[in-house]
Amino acid sequence: MADAKIELLEVRKTYGGHVALCGVSLAIAAGTFVALVGASGSGKTTLLKTINGLAAIDAGQVRIDGEDARAVPPHVLRRRIGYVFQEVGLFPHLTVAENIAITPKLLGWDPARIAARVEALLDLVALPREVAGRAPAALSGGQRQRVGVARALAAEPAVMLMDEPFGALDPITRDALGTDVRALHERLGLTTVMVTHDMAEAVLLADRIVVIDAGVVLADGPPQALAASAEPKVRALMDAPRRQAARLAERLGLGS
Repeated sequence: MADAKIELLEVRKTYGGHVALCGVSLAIAAGTFVALVGASGSGKTTLLKTINGLAAIDAGQVRIDGEDARAVPPHVLRRRIGYVFQEVGLFPHLTVAENIAITPKLLGWDPARIAARVEALLDLVALPREVAGRAPAALSGGQRQRVGVARALAAEPAVMLMDEPFGALDPITRDALGTDVRALHERLGLTTVMVTHDMAEAVLLADRIVVIDAGVVLADGPPQALAASAEPKVRALMDAPRRQAARLAERLGLGS
């Protein structure tokens, strides 16, 4: 794919005797929001980590903007790519502002530019600026995850990787933050790849869903196309939100 922002070519990754990825090829155009879904242990997170070099591949090639990712020093590659963890991973001994500023400081930005970037990012992720001087422990789970998103965006990356970013949040916070992340994706023109176990979340947020099964790509396409799939495992995944909605309607008496 000539205009791919991210491209995996026959990527293979093993852990000991376990094959996590088995010849995966995938091309993601700039500006696309992709959800990686599948059962636990299917290879979703490993695939995500091959993109920024957190998981070194055994064979194949990963390209970012057409460049072989292995030709770029790992620390340089990771500073170009935003990464959001489920556990957030904020440094507890640093303030919110200091957490957000980590990558800009490593890149040698001057203090005035860093301060302006921190303020702009707090606004962007809908956090009051007064949280800048607080410790992460003083924030709610949803606020900490917003700080994690701000930190991932601090160095103005074009690519955002998200590994179950909302999994530990309550349903209301999860829905609100998911909506905001999708809006940020569009506003900033990001290329976003998100691992999730929540099929409703994948359908609502992503332009494209990639189903991983035992280290291979089982299906790949827009939600509407996958909803019509005849593949049993794909159909089961895509039917899950419908089944949940039907049960909820029944329990709440909305179908009568």
